[in-house]
Amino acid sequence: MADLLDPKFAAFLAHLQYERLCSVHTIRNYSSDLVQFRDFLKSVSCGDKPPEWKEIDHRTIREFLAWLYARGVKKSSINRKLCAVRSFFSFLQRQDKLETNPACLVSSPRQEKRLPEYLTVDYAVELVSKPDPSTPVGARDRAILEMLYASGVRVSELVGLNWADVRLEECLVLVRGKRKKERLIPFGEKAREALELCKALRSGVPARGADPSRKNHEAVFINQRGGRLTARSVRRILNHYVNLCALQNHVYPHMIRHSFATHLLNAGADLRLIQELLGHESLATTQKYTHVSLDQLMAVYDKAHPKA
Repeated sequence: MADLLDPKFAAFLAHLQYERLCSVHTIRNYSSDLVQFRDFLKSVSCGDKPPEWKEIDHRTIREFLAWLYARGVKKSSINRKLCAVRSFFSFLQRQDKLETNPACLVSSPRQEKRLPEYLTVDYAVELVSKPDPSTPVGARDRAILEMLYASGVRVSELVGLNWADVRLEECLVLVRGKRKKERLIPFGEKAREALELCKALRSGVPARGADPSRKNHEAVFINQRGGRLTARSVRRILNHYVNLCALQNHVYPHMIRHSFATHLLNAGADLRLIQELLGHESLATTQKYTHVSLDQLMAVYDKAHPKA
């Protein structure tokens, strides 16, 4: 976490957590970015102490970005660090600690255009079907992969699910996304069957080496000690089945989310519907999938048309 000896740091982090309802991941990243900015200011200052926040201008912030770039930091990371600095100064300005926000005069680095990576339909189906549902662990893993592909939820949203959020008969799940925003997402019959089996086998077989103090009966997905699964655990589970498929080495949970959106769009789903399902605040975020579909369309055209 950021240097809590600086009360402004502490107040800003509290603002992110309690007012903006940012995730733990976002708060950790912003905290780390601000500490790095503070360390940079110390390294370039003449004395032992960094300058006061009100003494920093846009030229100093540009020097910070150049310092990061010279150390090989990716443009996407530089942009995030600038966002952290900009948000921090904006907070100080609203608190009447600064008259202006110097970071507003600094442009964000131009980002490389990267299209979302996604799986083919055949590989997605094979991957989801890989876990053996005859065991409690296999049934849980099948339900995890089915839900990731059937609903397009983020892995953080998946591990946060409780049984009270799942309407099995209606094939609907209530998801709490970024900043605690809720959305209702449908899922398919295969996912429903996987969830039902996961629940049935889990209730019939006690967890191995279960720790009663960590038992979490509300959580949909738990580990073998009864605690709620973490996002890191889901990544390890996914990697295990990717290795068993032996078709594609680099697959991560968000790629399944990309696959969900891309396959829906290719099948004719409306872009705004996909935006609602993914929980994107801006349609521009969802529009990146139209470029993926266009690339696929051109590839098919080049392969099939005699004059291509």
